[in-house]
Amino acid sequence: MGGGAGQHPVGRRSGSYGRDRAFRGHVEKMATELGLRVEFLPGDWRRGADASAINSRLKSDAEHEIKAVCIVHNETATGATTDVKGVREAIDQAGHPALLMVDTISSLGSVDYRHDEWGVDVTVAGSQKGLMLPPGLSFNAISAKALAAAEHANLRRSYWDWRPMIASNATGYFPYTPATNLLYGLHEALEMLFQEGLDTVFARHQRHGEATRRAVRAWGLEILCADPDEYSPALTAVIMPEGHSADAFRKIVLEHFNMSLGQGLSKLKDKVFRIGHLGDINDLSVCGTLAGVEMSLELAGVPHKKGGVQAAMEYLAQKAEVRSIAVK
Repeated sequence: MGGGAGQHPVGRRSGSYGRDRAFRGHVEKMATELGLRVEFLPGDWRRGADASAINSRLKSDAEHEIKAVCIVHNETATGATTDVKGVREAIDQAGHPALLMVDTISSLGSVDYRHDEWGVDVTVAGSQKGLMLPPGLSFNAISAKALAAAEHANLRRSYWDWRPMIASNATGYFPYTPATNLLYGLHEALEMLFQEGLDTVFARHQRHGEATRRAVRAWGLEILCADPDEYSPALTAVIMPEGHSADAFRKIVLEHFNMSLGQGLSKLKDKVFRIGHLGDINDLSVCGTLAGVEMSLELAGVPHKKGGVQAAMEYLAQKAEVRSIAVK
Protein backbone atom coordinates (compact mmCIF):
# COMPACT_ATOMS: atom_id res chain seq x y z
CA MET A 1 0.00 0.00 0.00
CA GLY A 2 2.94 2.26 0.30
CA GLY A 3 4.65 4.01 3.16
CA GLY A 4 7.72 5.95 3.98
CA ALA A 5 11.24 4.63 3.61
CA GLY A 6 12.18 2.48 6.57
CA GLN A 7 8.59 1.74 7.54
CA HIS A 8 8.08 -1.53 9.26
CA PRO A 9 5.62 -4.35 8.49
CA VAL A 10 5.53 -7.54 10.58
CA GLY A 11 4.94 -10.98 9.07
CA ARG A 12 3.96 -14.01 11.10
CA ARG A 13 5.98 -17.15 10.34
CA SER A 14 3.09 -19.57 10.15
CA GLY A 15 4.50 -21.41 7.17
CA SER A 16 6.57 -21.02 4.06
CA TYR A 17 5.45 -17.46 3.40
CA GLY A 18 7.31 -16.48 6.54
CA ARG A 19 10.04 -19.04 6.95
CA ASP A 20 10.64 -20.56 3.54
CA ARG A 21 13.68 -19.05 1.86
CA ALA A 22 11.89 -18.94 -1.49
CA PHE A 23 8.81 -16.97 -0.42
CA ARG A 24 10.46 -15.14 2.45
CA GLY A 25 13.30 -14.18 0.13
CA HIS A 26 10.81 -12.64 -2.32
CA VAL A 27 9.16 -10.66 0.48
CA GLU A 28 12.44 -9.42 1.88
CA LYS A 29 13.79 -8.53 -1.56
CA MET A 30 10.69 -6.55 -2.50
CA ALA A 31 10.61 -4.82 0.87
CA THR A 32 14.26 -3.89 0.71
CA GLU A 33 13.93 -2.49 -2.79
CA LEU A 34 10.98 -0.41 -1.62
CA GLY A 35 12.88 0.86 1.42
CA LEU A 36 10.85 -1.14 3.94
CA ARG A 37 12.00 -3.22 6.89
CA VAL A 38 10.29 -6.58 7.40
CA GLU A 39 10.30 -8.43 10.71
CA PHE A 40 9.28 -12.10 10.85
CA LEU A 41 8.01 -13.46 14.17
CA PRO A 42 9.05 -17.03 15.03
CA GLY A 43 6.35 -19.61 14.48
CA ASP A 44 5.46 -23.26 14.03
CA TRP A 45 5.16 -24.63 10.50
CA ARG A 46 2.44 -26.97 11.69
CA ARG A 47 0.15 -24.25 13.02
CA GLY A 48 -1.38 -20.95 12.00
CA ALA A 49 -0.29 -17.55 13.25
CA ASP A 50 -0.22 -17.06 17.02
CA ALA A 51 -2.39 -14.04 17.83
CA SER A 52 -0.95 -13.75 21.34
CA ALA A 53 2.60 -13.44 19.98
CA ILE A 54 1.47 -10.71 17.60
CA ASN A 55 -0.27 -8.96 20.49
CA SER A 56 2.90 -9.07 22.62
CA ARG A 57 5.08 -7.72 19.82
CA LEU A 58 2.73 -4.84 19.13
CA LYS A 59 2.53 -3.95 22.83
CA SER A 60 6.32 -3.68 22.87
CA ASP A 61 6.22 -1.23 19.94
CA ALA A 62 5.56 1.89 22.00
CA GLU A 63 6.64 4.21 19.16
CA HIS A 64 4.28 2.54 16.67
CA GLU A 65 7.08 1.91 14.20
CA ILE A 66 5.26 -1.18 12.93
CA LYS A 67 2.88 -0.10 10.17
CA ALA A 68 1.24 -3.40 9.21
CA VAL A 69 0.71 -6.98 10.35
CA CYS A 70 0.79 -9.42 7.44
CA ILE A 71 -0.63 -12.95 7.73
CA VAL A 72 -1.77 -15.79 5.46
CA HIS A 73 -5.36 -17.00 5.86
CA ASN A 74 -4.78 -20.46 4.39
CA GLU A 75 -1.17 -21.61 4.22
CA THR A 76 -0.74 -23.48 0.94
CA ALA A 77 2.50 -25.17 1.95
CA THR A 78 1.27 -26.62 5.24
CA GLY A 79 -2.51 -26.99 5.12
CA ALA A 80 -2.99 -24.78 8.20
CA THR A 81 -5.33 -21.82 8.53
CA THR A 82 -5.06 -18.71 10.70
CA ASP A 83 -7.85 -17.19 12.79
CA VAL A 84 -7.97 -13.78 11.09
CA LYS A 85 -10.63 -12.44 13.45
CA GLY A 86 -8.46 -13.46 16.41
CA VAL A 87 -5.48 -11.59 14.98
CA ARG A 88 -7.65 -8.49 14.48
CA GLU A 89 -8.74 -8.70 18.11
CA ALA A 90 -5.11 -9.06 19.20
CA ILE A 91 -4.15 -5.91 17.32
CA ASP A 92 -7.07 -4.00 18.80
CA GLN A 93 -6.35 -5.25 22.31
CA ALA A 94 -2.77 -3.99 21.97
CA GLY A 95 -4.14 -0.54 21.10
CA HIS A 96 -1.88 -0.46 18.06
CA PRO A 97 -2.72 1.38 14.82
CA ALA A 98 -1.01 -1.16 12.50
CA LEU A 99 -2.92 -2.18 9.40
CA LEU A 100 -3.99 -5.82 9.09
CA MET A 101 -3.06 -7.31 5.70
CA VAL A 102 -4.20 -10.82 4.77
CA ASP A 103 -3.17 -13.14 1.93
CA THR A 104 -6.26 -15.11 0.83
CA ILE A 105 -4.85 -16.46 -2.42
CA SER A 106 -5.52 -20.11 -1.56
CA SER A 107 -8.66 -19.52 0.52
CA LEU A 108 -10.92 -17.09 -1.33
CA GLY A 109 -13.86 -19.00 -2.77
CA SER A 110 -13.06 -22.11 -0.71
CA VAL A 111 -12.93 -20.97 2.92
CA ASP A 112 -15.26 -18.55 4.68
CA TYR A 113 -13.62 -15.12 4.78
CA ARG A 114 -15.07 -11.77 5.91
CA HIS A 115 -12.99 -8.73 5.03
CA ASP A 116 -15.31 -6.09 6.55
CA GLU A 117 -16.71 -8.08 9.47
CA TRP A 118 -13.26 -9.13 10.69
CA GLY A 119 -11.78 -5.66 10.34
CA VAL A 120 -9.18 -6.46 7.69
CA ASP A 121 -7.51 -3.46 6.07
CA VAL A 122 -6.01 -5.06 2.97
CA THR A 123 -6.98 -8.40 1.48
CA VAL A 124 -4.90 -9.84 -1.37
CA ALA A 125 -6.35 -12.62 -3.52
CA GLY A 126 -5.62 -14.40 -6.79
CA SER A 127 -7.55 -16.16 -9.51
CA GLN A 128 -5.81 -19.54 -9.58
CA LYS A 129 -7.16 -21.37 -6.50
CA GLY A 130 -10.74 -21.32 -5.24
CA LEU A 131 -11.83 -19.10 -8.11
CA MET A 132 -10.90 -21.94 -10.48
CA LEU A 133 -9.06 -19.85 -13.09
CA PRO A 134 -5.53 -19.80 -14.51
CA PRO A 135 -3.08 -17.42 -12.81
CA GLY A 136 -3.19 -13.85 -14.06
CA LEU A 137 -5.71 -11.90 -11.99
CA SER A 138 -5.13 -10.44 -8.56
CA PHE A 139 -7.58 -8.64 -6.31
CA ASN A 140 -7.38 -6.20 -3.40
CA ALA A 141 -10.08 -5.34 -0.90
CA ILE A 142 -9.16 -2.14 0.91
CA SER A 143 -10.47 -0.47 4.05
CA ALA A 144 -10.95 3.29 4.41
CA LYS A 145 -8.05 3.27 6.88
CA ALA A 146 -5.75 1.64 4.31
CA LEU A 147 -6.86 4.09 1.62
CA ALA A 148 -6.10 7.01 3.92
CA ALA A 149 -2.67 5.56 4.68
CA ALA A 150 -1.98 5.21 0.97
CA GLU A 151 -2.93 8.83 0.35
CA HIS A 152 -0.30 10.03 2.81
CA ALA A 153 2.38 7.48 1.95
CA ASN A 154 5.52 8.63 0.17
CA LEU A 155 6.67 5.24 -1.04
CA ARG A 156 7.33 5.07 -4.77
CA ARG A 157 4.68 3.17 -6.70
CA SER A 158 3.19 3.02 -10.16
CA TYR A 159 1.50 -0.18 -11.33
CA TRP A 160 0.60 -1.13 -7.74
CA ASP A 161 -0.95 2.25 -6.99
CA TRP A 162 -4.62 1.91 -6.05
CA ARG A 163 -5.59 5.44 -7.11
CA PRO A 164 -5.70 4.98 -10.91
CA MET A 165 -7.52 1.67 -10.39
CA ILE A 166 -10.20 3.34 -8.29
CA ALA A 167 -10.55 6.23 -10.72
CA SER A 168 -11.05 3.89 -13.69
CA ASN A 169 -13.40 1.61 -11.78
CA ALA A 170 -15.81 4.51 -11.34
CA THR A 171 -16.68 4.15 -15.03
CA GLY A 172 -16.21 0.39 -15.22
CA TYR A 173 -12.79 0.45 -16.86
CA PHE A 174 -9.24 -0.65 -16.08
CA PRO A 175 -6.28 1.76 -16.32
CA TYR A 176 -4.14 -0.67 -18.31
CA THR A 177 -4.72 -3.38 -20.91
CA PRO A 178 -7.10 -5.80 -19.18
CA ALA A 179 -6.92 -9.61 -19.20
CA THR A 180 -10.30 -9.75 -20.90
CA ASN A 181 -10.41 -13.53 -21.33
CA LEU A 182 -9.73 -14.04 -17.62
CA LEU A 183 -12.42 -11.53 -16.71
CA TYR A 184 -14.94 -13.55 -18.73
CA GLY A 185 -13.74 -16.63 -16.89
CA LEU A 186 -14.08 -14.82 -13.57
CA HIS A 187 -17.66 -13.91 -14.41
CA GLU A 188 -18.47 -17.57 -15.03
CA ALA A 189 -16.63 -18.71 -11.89
CA LEU A 190 -18.59 -16.27 -9.74
CA GLU A 191 -21.83 -17.42 -11.35
CA MET A 192 -20.96 -21.00 -10.40
CA LEU A 193 -20.17 -20.04 -6.81
CA PHE A 194 -23.26 -17.91 -6.33
CA GLN A 195 -25.53 -20.49 -7.99
CA GLU A 196 -24.35 -23.13 -5.53
CA GLY A 197 -24.44 -20.62 -2.66
CA LEU A 198 -21.38 -19.60 -0.68
CA ASP A 199 -22.49 -21.34 2.52
CA THR A 200 -22.90 -24.56 0.54
CA VAL A 201 -19.54 -24.05 -1.16
CA PHE A 202 -17.77 -23.61 2.18
CA ALA A 203 -19.57 -26.62 3.70
CA ARG A 204 -18.59 -28.75 0.69
CA HIS A 205 -14.94 -27.86 1.15
CA GLN A 206 -15.15 -28.70 4.85
CA ARG A 207 -16.70 -32.10 4.01
CA HIS A 208 -14.05 -32.92 1.43
CA GLY A 209 -11.28 -31.84 3.77
CA GLU A 210 -12.62 -34.06 6.55
CA ALA A 211 -13.04 -37.02 4.17
CA THR A 212 -9.43 -36.62 3.05
CA ARG A 213 -8.14 -36.44 6.61
CA ARG A 214 -10.09 -39.58 7.56
CA ALA A 215 -8.41 -41.37 4.69
CA VAL A 216 -4.97 -40.19 5.80
CA ARG A 217 -5.58 -41.36 9.37
CA ALA A 218 -6.89 -44.72 8.16
CA TRP A 219 -3.66 -45.17 6.16
CA GLY A 220 -1.74 -44.61 9.39
CA LEU A 221 -0.05 -41.49 8.02
CA GLU A 222 0.36 -38.16 9.78
CA ILE A 223 -1.30 -34.87 8.87
CA LEU A 224 1.17 -31.98 8.89
CA CYS A 225 -1.21 -29.46 10.47
CA ALA A 226 -1.09 -30.21 14.19
CA ASP A 227 -4.20 -28.33 15.36
CA PRO A 228 -7.59 -29.72 14.24
CA ASP A 229 -9.13 -26.27 14.69
CA GLU A 230 -6.75 -24.99 11.99
CA TYR A 231 -7.22 -27.75 9.40
CA SER A 232 -7.48 -26.31 5.91
CA PRO A 233 -10.69 -26.97 3.97
CA ALA A 234 -8.71 -26.45 0.74
CA LEU A 235 -5.81 -28.91 1.03
CA THR A 236 -4.19 -31.49 3.28
CA ALA A 237 -0.43 -31.88 3.66
CA VAL A 238 0.67 -35.43 4.54
CA ILE A 239 3.98 -36.37 6.17
CA MET A 240 5.80 -39.26 4.53
CA PRO A 241 7.12 -42.03 6.80
CA GLU A 242 10.79 -41.75 7.71
CA GLY A 243 13.09 -43.05 5.00
CA HIS A 244 10.61 -42.58 2.15
CA SER A 245 10.76 -39.86 -0.48
CA ALA A 246 7.64 -37.79 -1.02
CA ASP A 247 8.89 -36.69 -4.44
CA ALA A 248 9.54 -40.28 -5.55
CA PHE A 249 6.02 -41.13 -4.40
CA ARG A 250 4.55 -38.19 -6.29
CA LYS A 251 6.38 -39.36 -9.42
CA ILE A 252 4.79 -42.80 -9.14
CA VAL A 253 1.34 -41.22 -8.75
CA LEU A 254 1.90 -39.12 -11.87
CA GLU A 255 3.32 -41.92 -14.00
CA HIS A 256 0.72 -44.54 -13.10
CA PHE A 257 -2.44 -42.49 -12.70
CA ASN A 258 -1.75 -39.18 -14.47
CA MET A 259 -2.50 -37.33 -11.22
CA SER A 260 -0.38 -34.54 -9.78
CA LEU A 261 0.02 -34.09 -6.03
CA GLY A 262 1.51 -30.96 -4.50
CA GLN A 263 5.15 -31.06 -3.47
CA GLY A 264 6.72 -30.08 -0.17
CA LEU A 265 8.27 -26.61 -0.15
CA SER A 266 11.56 -25.46 1.37
CA LYS A 267 12.36 -27.42 4.53
CA LEU A 268 9.37 -29.66 3.79
CA LYS A 269 10.80 -30.60 0.38
CA ASP A 270 10.62 -34.36 -0.22
CA LYS A 271 9.04 -34.81 3.23
CA VAL A 272 5.38 -34.15 2.52
CA PHE A 273 2.90 -34.38 -0.32
CA ARG A 274 -0.22 -32.26 -0.58
CA ILE A 275 -3.72 -33.31 -1.60
CA GLY A 276 -5.84 -30.47 -2.94
CA HIS A 277 -9.60 -30.58 -2.40
CA LEU A 278 -10.72 -27.15 -3.59
CA GLY A 279 -12.56 -25.67 -6.51
CA ASP A 280 -15.17 -27.34 -8.68
CA ILE A 281 -14.96 -30.87 -7.26
CA ASN A 282 -17.48 -33.32 -5.89
CA ASP A 283 -17.53 -36.49 -3.79
CA LEU A 284 -16.59 -38.70 -6.73
CA SER A 285 -13.59 -36.48 -7.57
CA VAL A 286 -12.36 -36.70 -3.99
CA CYS A 287 -12.81 -40.47 -3.83
CA GLY A 288 -11.01 -40.90 -7.16
CA THR A 289 -8.11 -38.78 -5.92
CA LEU A 290 -7.83 -40.75 -2.70
CA ALA A 291 -8.00 -44.03 -4.63
CA GLY A 292 -5.03 -42.89 -6.72
CA VAL A 293 -3.10 -42.06 -3.56
CA GLU A 294 -3.90 -45.38 -1.88
CA MET A 295 -2.93 -47.45 -4.92
CA SER A 296 0.28 -45.47 -5.27
CA LEU A 297 1.21 -46.03 -1.62
CA GLU A 298 1.10 -49.75 -2.40
CA LEU A 299 3.10 -49.38 -5.62
CA ALA A 300 5.73 -47.23 -3.90
CA GLY A 301 6.13 -49.62 -0.99
CA VAL A 302 5.21 -46.91 1.53
CA PRO A 303 4.20 -48.44 4.87
CA HIS A 304 0.49 -47.90 5.33
CA LYS A 305 -2.77 -49.56 6.26
CA LYS A 306 -5.49 -50.22 3.73
CA GLY A 307 -8.95 -48.73 3.96
CA GLY A 308 -8.37 -45.02 3.60
CA VAL A 309 -10.67 -44.68 0.62
CA GLN A 310 -13.31 -46.76 2.39
CA ALA A 311 -13.13 -44.49 5.45
CA ALA A 312 -13.62 -41.44 3.23
CA MET A 313 -16.51 -43.02 1.35
CA GLU A 314 -18.30 -44.00 4.55
CA TYR A 315 -18.02 -40.45 5.84
CA LEU A 316 -19.18 -38.90 2.58
CA ALA A 317 -22.12 -41.31 2.35
CA GLN A 318 -23.25 -40.28 5.83
CA LYS A 319 -22.90 -36.60 4.94
CA ALA A 320 -24.13 -36.89 1.38
CA GLU A 321 -25.48 -33.75 -0.23
CA VAL A 322 -28.19 -33.54 -2.86
CA ARG A 323 -27.06 -31.23 -5.64
CA SER A 324 -29.69 -30.25 -8.17
CA ILE A 325 -28.96 -30.84 -11.85
CA ALA A 326 -30.81 -28.92 -14.50
CA VAL A 327 -31.97 -31.20 -17.32
CA LYS A 328 -33.08 -29.63 -20.58
